[in-house]
Amino acid sequence: MRKRSLLILLILATLTGCTIIPGMHVSPFANQSSIEMPVGGNNETLLKKLNIQTITAQKIIELEKNVNNRSLGANNAANLYFDYRIGSKTVKGTPVSKDYKQYLVGPRDILNITVWEHPELTIPAGEFRSAETAGNVVGEDGTFFYPYAGIVTAAGRTVEEIRAELTEKLSKYIEQIQLDVRVTSYRSQRVYVVGEVKQPGIQLVKDIPLTVLEAINSAGGVKADTADQRNVTLTRDGKTYSINLLSLYEGGDITQNIMLKHGDVLNVADNNFNKIFVLGETTIGGSNSARSRSLFMNKGRMTLAEALSDAGGVNQETSDAARIFVFRSGVNKPEIFHLDAKSPDALLLADRFPLQPHDVVYVDRAEGIRWNQIIAQIQPTITLLNIFDGSLKVQPFLAQ
Repeated sequence: MRKRSLLILLILATLTGCTIIPGMHVSPFANQSSIEMPVGGNNETLLKKLNIQTITAQKIIELEKNVNNRSLGANNAANLYFDYRIGSKTVKGTPVSKDYKQYLVGPRDILNITVWEHPELTIPAGEFRSAETAGNVVGEDGTFFYPYAGIVTAAGRTVEEIRAELTEKLSKYIEQIQLDVRVTSYRSQRVYVVGEVKQPGIQLVKDIPLTVLEAINSAGGVKADTADQRNVTLTRDGKTYSINLLSLYEGGDITQNIMLKHGDVLNVADNNFNKIFVLGETTIGGSNSARSRSLFMNKGRMTLAEALSDAGGVNQETSDAARIFVFRSGVNKPEIFHLDAKSPDALLLADRFPLQPHDVVYVDRAEGIRWNQIIAQIQPTITLLNIFDGSLKVQPFLAQ
């Protein structure tokens, strides 16, 4: 009997001293991370252990300042994640806004020129005539030919400037000439709208200014379920700018409604990057018994309470509600947050705690559950020892 007891104690000591018990847990008295993380600052990267920050009302007020600032400023956390996502640095903010100028004619545009009281100089338009056959096409060199005026330069000029030159040249042949110049087909300037819009493709820049909002609306709008409306890219002249559509839609931030120009590429990214990972002791509803899952953020926003709720809530039997953590691997400033939700009142804080893309929410396991797992692992050994010990006791009786 004594030997059996010593053997059981030896097994217990071995199990509790090793990492044989599966799963993760956070040290109950830790106030720092157990590993070092790269932290950026002063143009250098340092390795530091992170302080575990308690989620309080004051901490939430500090975090909400960044969330409510929906425009992607130079220090906005969402912009840092966006840089990480596309693998390069974006230009912080938006391109310099310029006053609208009249449309400048370019190659492949088609002009309609009307000389009043001189129909022989006007190409007649008809019901079955296309714009190409009913107008003057600007050539690739930016010029077009007109009777009695010769070669006229059109590229880079407004219709008023073209009209003035034609009037000057034709007035040598026609007294008190009156003529009009209009663009009947805009074909020289293009903008490309791609990504998570309903009708991606090419959009032509016309005499009416084409803005980000108008371009997206002309493309059928964004795909609400898959578009990342906070991180839209505008590529112009070799530089990539970040645009926050939510700031425009919900906050009326007109600085995000940039006027587009020829060659711009407007890309509405997908929402696959905006995920929250929930690990640990949560309960997934239905027949799905998995204890980890990824959640998509709605319009790039989600609170800690929403993440826990979508994961089925904390497991009342196995979780330690006093030990809920949020791990945030920021590009230059990783952070760890801790919420003590043992009292349901703490869920009010959780409902105000704003998560960021790729945050990891972890619900720790109750200490008693680990002990129960230890017992469950050594139970077969104890049973075997009992059987073996019992067989030894009855063998002498059988021998007699």
